[in-house]
Amino acid sequence: MARGWESKAVEDLLEEAWQKKSNEKRPALSPAAIELRQRRESLRLSRRHLRDQLARARSDNHRLMLNHSLEEIDRQLAELNRPLSTDL
Repeated sequence: MARGWESKAVEDLLEEAWQKKSNEKRPALSPAAIELRQRRESLRLSRRHLRDQLARARSDNHRLMLNHSLEEIDRQLAELNRPLSTDL
């Protein structure tokens, strides 16, 4: 059953407040770290959007395409979360 827009709006407000509070405690980040964080957030948002679409998808071909897209996003997120090699 889908949630109403009111509960989603409240959830978004709580998440935004939590992020503001956690951002205040963080030290200044380098431009590369900021870019990495933005890339991760973009991928997470895309993943959430695809999962929402998948929940509503009726066509098997559409589901297959969405699953492939989710797999690619998961691969990219795993790559971004992997620690950098210091052996170079």
